[in-house]
Amino acid sequence: MKFLIDDLVIYFPYDYIYPEQYTYMKELKMTLDAEGHGVLEMPSGTGKTVTLLSLIIAYILQYPEKLVKLVYCSRTVPEIEKTVGELKRLIDFYKQETNQPDLKFLGLSLSSRKNLCINPEANKSNVGKEVDSKCMSMTASFVREHAKTDKSIKLCSFYEQFDLEGQDSLIPSGVYNLDDLKQYGSKRNWCPYFLARYTMQHANVVIYSYHYLLDPKIAEIVSKDIPKESVVVFDEAHNIDNVCIDSMSLSLNRRLLQRAGENLEALTKQVKKLKQHDEERLNNEYRKLVDGLKEAQIVRETDMALANPILPKDILDEAVPGNIRQAEHFLIFMKRFLEYVKSRLRISHKVQESPPSFINDIFSKVYIDKKPLKFCYERLRSLLKNLEIADLQSFSPLIVLTNFATMVNFRVANMVSLPMTLARPVICPMIVGRGNDQVSISSRYETRDDIAVIRNYGTLVVEMSKVVPDGIVCFFTSYSYMESIVSNWYVQGIIEQILKNKLLFVETQDSIETSLALYNYTKACENGRGAVLMAVARGKVSEGIDFDNHLGRCIIMIGIPYVYTLSSILRARLEFLREMYNINESDFLTFDAMRHAAQCVGRALRGKNDYGIMCFADKRFAKADKRQKLPKWIRDYLQDCDCNLSIEEAMSKAKRWLKQMAQPLTHKEQLGISLLNEELLEQIRLKANYQDNRMEH
Repeated sequence: MKFLIDDLVIYFPYDYIYPEQYTYMKELKMTLDAEGHGVLEMPSGTGKTVTLLSLIIAYILQYPEKLVKLVYCSRTVPEIEKTVGELKRLIDFYKQETNQPDLKFLGLSLSSRKNLCINPEANKSNVGKEVDSKCMSMTASFVREHAKTDKSIKLCSFYEQFDLEGQDSLIPSGVYNLDDLKQYGSKRNWCPYFLARYTMQHANVVIYSYHYLLDPKIAEIVSKDIPKESVVVFDEAHNIDNVCIDSMSLSLNRRLLQRAGENLEALTKQVKKLKQHDEERLNNEYRKLVDGLKEAQIVRETDMALANPILPKDILDEAVPGNIRQAEHFLIFMKRFLEYVKSRLRISHKVQESPPSFINDIFSKVYIDKKPLKFCYERLRSLLKNLEIADLQSFSPLIVLTNFATMVNFRVANMVSLPMTLARPVICPMIVGRGNDQVSISSRYETRDDIAVIRNYGTLVVEMSKVVPDGIVCFFTSYSYMESIVSNWYVQGIIEQILKNKLLFVETQDSIETSLALYNYTKACENGRGAVLMAVARGKVSEGIDFDNHLGRCIIMIGIPYVYTLSSILRARLEFLREMYNINESDFLTFDAMRHAAQCVGRALRGKNDYGIMCFADKRFAKADKRQKLPKWIRDYLQDCDCNLSIEEAMSKAKRWLKQMAQPLTHKEQLGISLLNEELLEQIRLKANYQDNRMEH
């Protein structure tokens, strides 16, 4: 369909649009016009991706002077591929409607070498770091230089061919997913990874992982050339704070420090060897470092496996401090720093320090000043390049240590939470707060080992498995809690009762086992046998798996998924939020738990023709502070009378509701309520214009 929002012509690749999609587009256009940040919340299964793409692509094509590029960030490779699929459909619709089969538009997805490499030597490993290391050993500038005189050195034929002709010719217009890039690379004998990296600057739409933009170590390489006239979209942004924390966090342990010491010894030997045979190379490096890091940084893209961790531009103009310019002096400096960090690990109690306090302690004990620490990471990068070390994986412990040494205003233009328009209530949220014996059920620490509570949770799952057809997913608060509950259920004979109604599968911390469990769970639901999947909030299943239609007719949230509150990282985070933003600790913990609970139950609804029961099994969900932190589209359907149900009452409600959902819903019943066509959209637009004109007069 084709319609107008203000003066913007929107092409939408479906015959009908949801009212909330139309509202979402209007809010999104307001955000783009204001050139500010937008925080937009939309219910599950209402087509967020195609809505975003339709509006933003229309904006790019009609206002190229205002907006030139869309950077779309998603979490996982399957979600990236799904987004590329929607973009392909949209661009095909544009070509058809505008009669431009050769429309000049380029969209592509980008992922790691592991997902794009077509060199059989490098991609035989499934480990990302190993593929990166193997790639650099065949593409680094010094390796290629040596290969001119030593024919026994293996180079990557795909990169060589791309370097020869690929950078002078543009990839044809179109939308490319990861497989398309690999096929095009194989056809031209070009490296798909470097082809995607090079093509990014010419693309209208780039789709990649959060980390390519949020992690400074990666963004410095990949995303530094994004123009100012770009819009950045973070899909599923409820986890963006965790991604930022992970990107700027490091964990050091004794094993890693021991290996870092071995790395330093190996580098010391190589520097001595180089001094005997080619001292001029070390002198050249010294002169570059005197001129500043910016000069030392001019390298080919193949040598940029070590990126800068958040070094400000003014530091790049500075000369490297004299005490670490010489290679041997830098290695001695790092040995002293390593010994200091080792000494800090020899403690029996937990310590929390601010960066200034930490730096003062370093100076008082090993006489290391703070200025050279800022340059450690970049100095190591320069040394590894100068020593022509391609196998970076072997030196990863030392890289982590130098990174640790170096590491020592958001204006919202539009914020809106959209409701869901439905022709019938396709979600059935309920809070089950007690068993049939009237014992309260909760995952609180005090009641976790209570046999009555465990039995009531088991009874809830057994009764649901009798009533609900096809698939049921039970989310627990943690792996340890799930193991404790399931083992108790086994002793009480509850597992046996569940198996009479449905098969049972369990998510584990092993990704292969979990994938197998998901495959068999799907198979059981497809075959009509039905299944129950035991999963964990914050786990793989809760974050990236959609249980659409019969795969998720009921989601049971067993307990409130609070994060582990004794974590040092969490304590530091809570302190930061309290000091910087005056956010109460309990408010944040409740907010965090409820967003994960909503994420879990939202897996049940993946479209307006889908339907599912959302069962919150913990009496604490009924409290006002918990309910208010659920998304509005769930709160709207959660009635007060459904907020403290017994298991028997919940079963009665579930039976009535499932019987209602089993009745067919005609297209005519949805039109004008949950579905809009072009004619209805035009009526809405004219009515809005009429009201605006009346207000002006």
